[in-house]
Parts: sequence; C-alpha cells; structure tokens
Amino acid sequence: MSENTPTPALAGRTLIMSGGSRGIGLAIACAAARHGANIALLAKTAEPHPQLEGTVYTAAEAVEAAGGRALPVVGDVRHDDDVAAAVAATVDAFGGIDVVVNNASAIDLSTTDAVEMKRYDLMQDINVRGTFLLSKLALPHLRDSARAGRNPHILTLSPPIASGPDGTLDPQWAGKHLAYTMAKYGMSMTTLGLAEELRGDGIGVNSLWPATLIDTAAIRALPDGARMAAASRSPQVVADAAISLLGRSSGEVTGNFFTDEQVLAEDGVTDFSAYHSGGPLLPDIFLSGGPATV
Repeated sequence: MSENTPTPALAGRTLIMSGGSRGIGLAIACAAARHGANIALLAKTAEPHPQLEGTVYTAAEAVEAAGGRALPVVGDVRHDDDVAAAVAATVDAFGGIDVVVNNASAIDLSTTDAVEMKRYDLMQDINVRGTFLLSKLALPHLRDSARAGRNPHILTLSPPIASGPDGTLDPQWAGKHLAYTMAKYGMSMTTLGLAEELRGDGIGVNSLWPATLIDTAAIRALPDGARMAAASRSPQVVADAAISLLGRSSGEVTGNFFTDEQVLAEDGVTDFSAYHSGGPLLPDIFLSGGPATV
C-alpha cells in the first residue's frame, strides 16, 4: 500500500496511541492522519529529550500537518489516573475510540547479571502493564465502536512469541536479554489473551513487528548507530503495514502476530526499495532468520 493511497475505512475514526512523540509511533500517527483519522497521543515527553528530538506537542503538529485532528495529552502510561484521563479526554474530544495503538515501550538489552532492577521494573511497567492498562480502559469505547460498525482494533507493537523453526518458541531471545524479552513477550501475551477474550465482541486484536531494524533517532543515538541506521528501513514501512491492518475487518483479523513485511506482501507489495536506500539489511530481534525481501 502506498502512503499516498487513501484508506476510507480510517476516515473519521479515532485512534489513541501510547507514546508517539517520534519514530515508529509518530510515523503511524501521521499515516493515519493522512487517511483522515483523529489521533490522541498519550506521552510524557512535554519537553525535548537531550538526545532525541520530538515532544507530544511537535507530534501533534505533525499529525495536523498531515491532515488529521490531534489531541496531545501529557501523561505517563504507568500511572492509572493519567491513562484514564487520556481515554476520557479522547472520548470528550472526538466522541469515542475506535483504535488503540500500544506503542510505548522501554528497552534495556542487558543480561540478567547486568540489568538494574529499576530498569527491569520500568520495562514491566511501561511495556506490559501500560499495554494492558490502556487496552483495558478503552474496552467500553471499543465495544461501542463495534456496535456502531466502526471496525475497532487494538494494535500492539510487539513480536511474535513463537518465532523459532516450525512455529516453536526460540530460546535465544530469552538467553540474550531475558528482562527485555519478558517485557516484550508480555505485550504479545496481552494480544494473545485479549484476542481470545474479545473474540465475540468484534474487536480485532493483533501485534505488529518490523522484519528489519528501523531507522529511528533512538537507533542513531546508539554507539554503532550510524552503521545500524544504514542497514535499516524507514519507519514508514511499519506505518504502511499498520494502516493496512487497521483497515481490515476486525471480526476476521484477530489474534495474529504480523511482521510489516508480511502484511505488505499480502497487499501485493514485492518491491521494498522505497523503504531503504540500498545495501544489506539487519533483521530485527525476536525473529529467526533475516528479512525476506530487500
């Protein structure tokens, strides 16, 4: 799907996203805005980060420049009151919620010996609890959306759990960075459980993960960031895949762990060169093997 091809199913629908000040989340928000969606952004970045550009306010400006309506909400997905206030503000501003995008995530790839418990707690609180909490508090509004025939979805940016050969659990990811793996798999377990729990409610619940590294400011800020960015695709590849998923029938597409490449291939995309300037690509973590298509 081209980023310039409108998806009428998103027009007038309301999306609430955790995070989204920059990177993949912002790319998804802007892509949804180009297709006519209302976007509420819950992020704690009210002031610029010392190393990373972007705040919830600059993200809202980008959403509106892309053609959508934006609601910036300063808050922390770890705090119940902040999330409840964001959900209430979204409903007040736009009349409901049709899509939840669980984008906020913390990362620390330390081994068990090296990881600080405050970092462990941070990843559990943001990644797992934050995903569960935002999804939970949005459920009454997603059910209203389903009854109104507005195709509600929960989309979580988390990896497939069974990514080993023949769909088995691959232990290498737990062995490399157990604390982070537990946190990301916890997000994916939320997808698995909610998809089954909500199967009769007409709410689609899926996860999406990039097949390759994605060129973001966070990647470029790493010690080897320039090399990694050169071997990465642009965030637009994940955004285009997300838009495709959110336009699919929530009653038929649920309980899946997609990669961006898989989604776009299903849409007939065979040339991914628009997302990458050329050269070898690095596969993202949690996936066995490399990307199928350069």
